[in-house]
Amino acid sequence: MDTSLHLEMFGEYERMAEDVRSIQQRMAEIRATADSGDGLISATVGGAGELIELWLDPRIYRAPNSGALAQAITDTIHRAVELSQEEGFAIAAKFLPSGATAETADLRFDPFLHALDRQVAGGERQ
Repeated sequence: MDTSLHLEMFGEYERMAEDVRSIQQRMAEIRATADSGDGLISATVGGAGELIELWLDPRIYRAPNSGALAQAITDTIHRAVELSQEEGFAIAAKFLPSGATAETADLRFDPFLHALDRQVAGGERQ
């Protein structure tokens, strides 16, 4: 293998690795919070959709309906996860193929795989 080609490929790898590290760090810093419609529940999730904090207003106990409470908590957490995914997608968008959406992209792997695809196709950044 030509030494200059080898150095060019290594340089591209270093840039790609730095891009991946940057995405990982920025996604780890995501905190997305959603509130229930009545304002009695608040959920905060991280960049991977993990629950970081759940806040329940004591007034939730005034209407003892465990099924409705469970559904409201679940819905609030799901909304927070959606907000987190949207923020993560915005961070990774330039590393994803055109047409990717927050709903369809796997933000853990797609940016890296797309960068590898570009490298195999000739190293062009799109």
